[in-house]
Amino acid sequence: MAETTTRETAIEEPRGELTVRTLAMPSDTNANGDIFGGWVLSQMDQAGGIAGVERARGRVVTIAVDAMTFIRPVKVGDVLCVYTEVEHVGRTSMKIHIEAWARRFMTNQREKVTVATFTFVAIDDEGRPRPIPAG
Repeated sequence: MAETTTRETAIEEPRGELTVRTLAMPSDTNANGDIFGGWVLSQMDQAGGIAGVERARGRVVTIAVDAMTFIRPVKVGDVLCVYTEVEHVGRTSMKIHIEAWARRFMTNQREKVTVATFTFVAIDDEGRPRPIPAG
């Protein structure tokens, strides 16, 4: 007897916790009229920093951005929503998965626009690496 399978379309959902939400403005555009990729990167770095400070219970600095992928453009009027999830915690550093989603102007349709993994290091008051507290 042949097995029958039903293929369902899975709707992708953001991974992690909503950490930053901001409006894309005309001053943030590149020469093509799309939102400048550096602006999106900046919003992701801010969100990662917030998540890192919460997890490390203190100051953190960005030391690396791995595998950043721009999937779709962000347009003026879109609301950029940045989600974070701590993936790995080492002695002084942590990797944070960061996704940026655009809630499209007027339609409210949500689309993933960028994804990356950022690495942060916890630092003390003198800027030296410090251990990240457990859990």
